[in-house]
Amino acid sequence: MKTIAATRYVTPLREGGSLPAIIEADDEGLYVLKFRGAGQGPRALIAELLAGEIARMAGLPVPEIVLVELDADLARTEPDAEVQSLIQASAGLNLALDYLPGSISFDPLVFRPDEKLASAIVWFDAFVCNVDRSARNVNMLMWHGRLWLIDHGAALYFHHAWKQGDDHSANAFALIKDHVLLGLAGALPEVDAQMKQRLQPQALRALVQLIPDSWLPQDAGFEGKEAQRNAYLSFFTRRLESSGLFVQEALRARSAHV
Repeated sequence: MKTIAATRYVTPLREGGSLPAIIEADDEGLYVLKFRGAGQGPRALIAELLAGEIARMAGLPVPEIVLVELDADLARTEPDAEVQSLIQASAGLNLALDYLPGSISFDPLVFRPDEKLASAIVWFDAFVCNVDRSARNVNMLMWHGRLWLIDHGAALYFHHAWKQGDDHSANAFALIKDHVLLGLAGALPEVDAQMKQRLQPQALRALVQLIPDSWLPQDAGFEGKEAQRNAYLSFFTRRLESSGLFVQEALRARSAHV
């Protein structure tokens, strides 16, 4: 995964509760930066990293995810005191997504993804327990005629209060009933079989190793940082094995929804 350095704070994106921002980096690209020092803390960045890269493994469209070195000195040129504090609290390694200029928020009344794409997105969000893809907050963009998935910091919500030995893999994820694409997801059993082929254990193992040490807290519930990485891997592998639980829940919710 590419690591870049932030060179200029461009503008805040005040739509998000964690106050993400557009930044310019040393590769001359523009990115949407997610701050480690925001209220949700580094675990939101872990969720963003893991869920986003799992979506990519699954063949779903996600902007490039990069690690970002942020220098606290960038706060000196920012007049907003809240932004200054956020930059200073986030000095070090953060996360960003490639900025999609000219993109617009997905509107289900304007664009209807096909059945397989809708089913794949619903399956993925149930797999990572993403609570944030409802009609109120779709977290999808349209760019160059294509749908893109963004903002996965609310996924894996259970990791904010877990400990070694906890098993959250059998969560049927009843909140899938609120998914904005559920009504279009008519190919869930077929997609389930495809995802079991695409999400290979070796790739998942390599993915959890990408979590930076600085994002993993000294958590009394775990015997070290590697134990935390192993807990994520265990969740994903067991979740894949028991995918029938959340697929059946999605089918049940869809039958009530349609």
